[in-house]
Amino acid sequence: MWIFVMFDLPVTSKAESRAATKFREFLLDEGFEKSQFSVYARFCSGKEQFDAYIRRIEANLPSQGEVHILTFTDRQYENIVRFSGRRRRKQQKNPGQLALF
Repeated sequence: MWIFVMFDLPVTSKAESRAATKFREFLLDEGFEKSQFSVYARFCSGKEQFDAYIRRIEANLPSQGEVHILTFTDRQYENIVRFSGRRRRKQQKNPGQLALF
């Protein structure tokens, strides 16, 4: 499954700007990829891992702003239509299953 974190955080003061930057850096440290400026995505292996990420995100939320978290199945993620400029981008494939020995 995929987790998408979308947010709209105020940046009108230095403190708000620092809080927004800290939240973006937190998401990157947690392994999220920047999809767009305020949209970050990450693959997770299942419901338990998803719940763990939700708890960590909740513990690091800025005091103001809106944060929305969506989940997509692998099949839904593969069917996302993407454009770069006016060109359609190729469909992304899900990462292969990780095997540890």
